Amino acid sequence: MAHFLRGKQAGVSNDLSAGIIPELFSLDDFARYGINSQIASLAYDPVQSLLAVGTNESQYGSGQVYIFGQNRVSAVFNLPRKASVRHIHFCAEKLIVVHSKNEIVIYSLELKRQLASYAPPGYITAIATDPCMDWALLGLQNGEIVAYDLDREALAPFKIPNFWRERSPRARVLQVVSLALHPRDIGTLLIGYTEGAVTYSFKQNKPLSYFHYQLPPGAPGGDSDPTSMNSLRTPRLSQALWHPTGTFVLTGHEDSSLVVWDPKDGRIIMARTIQDTNVQLPSAAVGLNSNTRGNITVKEPIFKISWCAKENPDDTGILVAGGASTTLPTKGLTFLELGPTPAYATSSWQILSAHFENPKRQGVLPTPPQADVVDFCLIPRASPHFAGASDPVAVLALLSSGEVATLSFPSGFPISPSNHLHVSLSFVHPFINNLELTGVERMRWLGMTEKRQIGPPLLRGGAKGTHPMKRFESRNIIQTAHADGSIRLWDAGHGDEIENGKVIQVDIARALGRVDGVEVSKTSMAGVTGELAVGLVTGEVAVFRWERNREGGSEAPIDADNPPGLSSIVGRADPALNEGLLPFTLFNHDQGPVTALKMSDVGFIGIGYESGAIAVIDMRGPAVIFSAHLDDLAKPSKRASIRRSNSQAHPKPDWPTVLEFGVMSLEGDDYSSILFFAGTQLGRLATFKLLPSANGGFSVQFVGSTSLEARVVTIAPMNADNGTSAFATQAAVGGLRNGLKVNGVLVAVTETGARIFRPAAAKGAYKSWDDYFCYSAAKVNFESRGHVLVGLFGDGYARAYSLPALKEINHARLIDVLDVKRLREAIITSSGDILGWTGPSEMAILNVWGNGQPLPKSNDTLFNVEAIVPARPTISNFQWISGTQYVSPADMDILIGGPDRPMSRRMIEQARVDEQQRQSDGRPSASASASGSGSAQGGQDEGYWAYMQRQLNERTEKLGIVGDSMDRVQENSSGWASDVNKYVNQQKRKAVMGAIGGKFGF
Repeated sequence: MAHFLRGKQAGVSNDLSAGIIPELFSLDDFARYGINSQIASLAYDPVQSLLAVGTNESQYGSGQVYIFGQNRVSAVFNLPRKASVRHIHFCAEKLIVVHSKNEIVIYSLELKRQLASYAPPGYITAIATDPCMDWALLGLQNGEIVAYDLDREALAPFKIPNFWRERSPRARVLQVVSLALHPRDIGTLLIGYTEGAVTYSFKQNKPLSYFHYQLPPGAPGGDSDPTSMNSLRTPRLSQALWHPTGTFVLTGHEDSSLVVWDPKDGRIIMARTIQDTNVQLPSAAVGLNSNTRGNITVKEPIFKISWCAKENPDDTGILVAGGASTTLPTKGLTFLELGPTPAYATSSWQILSAHFENPKRQGVLPTPPQADVVDFCLIPRASPHFAGASDPVAVLALLSSGEVATLSFPSGFPISPSNHLHVSLSFVHPFINNLELTGVERMRWLGMTEKRQIGPPLLRGGAKGTHPMKRFESRNIIQTAHADGSIRLWDAGHGDEIENGKVIQVDIARALGRVDGVEVSKTSMAGVTGELAVGLVTGEVAVFRWERNREGGSEAPIDADNPPGLSSIVGRADPALNEGLLPFTLFNHDQGPVTALKMSDVGFIGIGYESGAIAVIDMRGPAVIFSAHLDDLAKPSKRASIRRSNSQAHPKPDWPTVLEFGVMSLEGDDYSSILFFAGTQLGRLATFKLLPSANGGFSVQFVGSTSLEARVVTIAPMNADNGTSAFATQAAVGGLRNGLKVNGVLVAVTETGARIFRPAAAKGAYKSWDDYFCYSAAKVNFESRGHVLVGLFGDGYARAYSLPALKEINHARLIDVLDVKRLREAIITSSGDILGWTGPSEMAILNVWGNGQPLPKSNDTLFNVEAIVPARPTISNFQWISGTQYVSPADMDILIGGPDRPMSRRMIEQARVDEQQRQSDGRPSASASASGSGSAQGGQDEGYWAYMQRQLNERTEKLGIVGDSMDRVQENSSGWASDVNKYVNQQKRKAVMGAIGGKFGF
């Protein structure tokens, strides 16, 4: 009965939802994009070319670990309990994570699952790993260090005591703050405590050198605080690290001091800050920078230090996050380029000190203002060694605001994440101000591939998994507007194969000719033509078209003057963009922020402003064909009273919230025309008619308006005969010439109800939402079965209503997935996809025509078994000859695990590969040779200690062979020298005899 009554009232005679049953309406969760919470840690593996991102625990859920590879390759690892990620380390095929609940978790990159977790006997404050070692060294809060066996997934009996406690028994807090393995000698460990640092030898099982940074009275130190300058003080240590060759040790302190040490005797070579030098000396005032002398400036604490190296590890530089003055206008990372390191053995103390006192170059890698860099992650070119700082090409800076900035290294130029990083990272690179979704035709989107001058991709690892082929002809193209004025467009898909996964970028700042005032409020894209309209808070509207850049490669002068009205901005294209979305025209109406924007497929743009103004632009000129104010369109009330006049003396401000173009017949017309609809904040819905003019253009005529009593959420033109959409498409507008007539109605949804009526002001059918507000709605079709109205409501549910009866068919729970507070920003597509926010920087894509399936796991491949970790750098020949005891990774297995530890999986696999190589070369196996000599058993029965003993014997035998060869060389050299001496003596004797014979006439 409700269907009959509402259908008759709305002018719809058919049941458009007859084929929809309640069981069909069920949510499938099929995609996530973005980062679920604030980023806490970053790590990069240059061998696999993968990036790991760890997040903090928040009200939106537990911390997670994201793994990103090339293009859209990604995977998410969930923590075993609700916690925040503290440390992330890649170690060959494993990922090591330490979270805030004091637990170390091991994940397999190959299997994409958790392998083990362990809670050590103490709070973890530091961790050190190496891709060539099966151990994770864990520094604890009590100052001790324990080793976790990554292969056997158990704690090793090995333990390093608190050496600084033995040196300073009265110290209260002596926790381990950093751990660093020697870059060339894995058997030496640099331990950073709160009061100082220690180098420890695994071979000798004892500390080698102590590094205690104490400032005598009168020394300024890093903070230069005159109140404490006259006292003896020990700045707290924040990090200790090695020179890339292990020649020096660098410690960073909380007073912003950077201290370089000689690791052999523990002497200070240079103590400095970013600006000043020799800050450890009482007379260091002579080394203070002239700009800072006599001034007390507050410095940032040192958050992180990295000692970087080029391809030549002796050519180095120091990258510092923090330590700069808080009054500096430019925020960013400080890079001290030191240049080639002087030879330690032949350089004087003054040369070494001058090397660190006077860098070759010092500069700042700038980051966005009003945010400090709290952490960073280097992107090395190839090598995972040298503490991940070998020949870096870029750096990812983590800001205090939670955003990420990518910079080239060492130049510091900003790198856009578009087509360099996964689209999820672009959600915080920087934050998103506005997000819209448009259904773009598949063939149109496949042809929209940017041709831009960009560098090589930063992430090249992983392989994309297979997905079902395309489900719909239109693609879900997302437009994200960011705080820096950039807009990125990319395909979110329907849970199917994404054929064009590239990102398109639009630079609003360049199009406007300014850097400030580029906050985007609205975007709208035409699904057929690919044109993009961008509305700003400052009131301008910029339009972009897909074209070739005629000025590609050349920097054209930019005129920053944006006069009122329409102006061409074609000359403001990015010179690095050869083909893409280029600036076309700019409309400056000076009516306040843009609150509503609609780019149609037929060349019209509708614009609504916060002041209540409405404008329509015809792109055929372009020309402004309509401009009016909502108050000017309101009809004066025929009935007047004293109370009404008093209440209307100060009317509430009203502005457009929804704009739409359609093709249908108005009430009372026997023909169809192009219509323009505008819904407002106070519930008014105005209808305009676009009529062709004699000059070939169009004019806009106001037809009428109706009141809907609440904020308009959605306007959906619909064909009353079959339920299809009656939008202004190119086919519909072209059919008007042939007399096309569309029997249409409007489905208008407000926060308090829905109404189906014939425009402009028919009463139609109405249904109110009784107990909850509707924040987003759309008319959705399900294949060929019918059409429904889907809305997202304030109680956290999605509901489907029949058309035209507006009877509830079914509902589904959203509160477990989406953030109910941001449902107003959610988007519903005509195919039934729901795009909504789950947190500040993460969104989910659901589909209402599903089976209640949860979010599927990623089927992308992360680990490449053919990517081999390169051999670890070793000590030099000079160091070996001088007596340096070199410890190999294999020796570390004995020193840490003991002689009874069985062979690790990595060693077994390496032995298998070696055996296959020997068989292919036709050489006898090592086990056969060993069994023939009686030194060890062959096959799999050989124990680990026997295996190591055999390797040592073979090494000794080879050294003996080398020694014999050297002896033979020496004998040959001696014989050759003796022959030379005999020959010389013979020639001398002949010369003397010849002289005597000549004198006597012989």
